[in-house]
Amino acid sequence: MFDERTYTVSEFNRMVKGYIEENPNLREFFLEGELSGVTYYKSGHLYFNLKDRDAQIKCVAFKYKFKRIAEDLKDGDSVKLFGDVGFYENRGDFQILVRHIEKKNMLGDMFAKLEELKKTMERKGYFSSIYKKPLPRYPRTIGVVTAITGAAVQDIIKTVKKRDNTIDIYVYPAKVQGVGASDEIVRGIEVLNKIPEIDMIIAGRGGGSIEDLWSFNEEKTAMAFFNSKKPIISAVGHEIDNLLTDLVADVRAATPTQAVELSVPERRKSIESLEDRERYLKTLMKNILVSKRKELESRKENYYLKNFSKVIEEKNNLLIERENRLRRVIEYYIENKKNQLENRVHRLITLNPLKTLERGYSVVTKNGVAVKNISQLTVGDEINIRVNDGNIISEVKKII
Repeated sequence: MFDERTYTVSEFNRMVKGYIEENPNLREFFLEGELSGVTYYKSGHLYFNLKDRDAQIKCVAFKYKFKRIAEDLKDGDSVKLFGDVGFYENRGDFQILVRHIEKKNMLGDMFAKLEELKKTMERKGYFSSIYKKPLPRYPRTIGVVTAITGAAVQDIIKTVKKRDNTIDIYVYPAKVQGVGASDEIVRGIEVLNKIPEIDMIIAGRGGGSIEDLWSFNEEKTAMAFFNSKKPIISAVGHEIDNLLTDLVADVRAATPTQAVELSVPERRKSIESLEDRERYLKTLMKNILVSKRKELESRKENYYLKNFSKVIEEKNNLLIERENRLRRVIEYYIENKKNQLENRVHRLITLNPLKTLERGYSVVTKNGVAVKNISQLTVGDEINIRVNDGNIISEVKKII
């Protein structure tokens, strides 16, 4: 005869709930399967069924955003989830309370595609230092693209104001993880580039899982960084290898806070540096003035300065003396050349054949050729005899 045990429904459900909650095997375990009936509610809860070939089980992820669960899960996705067994006492519903979901094998595929994309972009030169723009030395206005509710924006604002409270900050609130994050980051960079007074841009977020950070590994996001006309810093808090935006940005920072430290000089130190330079320049100018004053005093004692008029007179007399000497040299030169010319003219006149003719001599030519001896003539030849005042045409009658 067994003991008769009768429970109310409430008692039974309470007993089952207690059993489940006290059983360590039903807490903190992993389940693998395929999603179906995926439903995201405005309340922030995610409901779905996890199934395999033979069975299925209800699952719920309360406040899934706070658990950093992806917002692009869909029916048919193979996943691995972590959670506990839950039992809803009032309805007697049995379900899995999900803490985390990871798409099965998706991460490996994503990394493989990322490596291929990196190789392609590197081959096209997108990572080259020749495209890196220098940050402004003293930015006056900074644009920021990040989540408005995250810690990153507060860290950036706090650090900027601590280092230089005169700097203005424009914040473009963007979703930085999940579905649509890449589009919002791209839009933020484009908008801030159109604001003339912005000197540079910081785009990024705080740390998280690689899935959380994946928007900064998207090609469209990376190209927005690369195409930014204003200098841009990739400021994503992570300890893994470089994200795609880290490679194409002008500067990479390990955290949003470091991005500010790299780009915003401390105003106090800048002022102190300027004051030090001012003191140095004043000292330098003072030393130069003292040196020049001493040099001037020394030159005042110079013979030429003290006897300036006398020196000018001496130089003037020396100039006059040299001028007279030059004039004499020129006159001598001209007279000498004149005498030489007259001598040559006299010699030419003396040697002129016409002068010889005036003295009674004559010149005999045959056929225009001067006759110098009788061998050039024969009896009967016609010859021309040139005398002082004309020509005589003759015929050779006899040669003796």
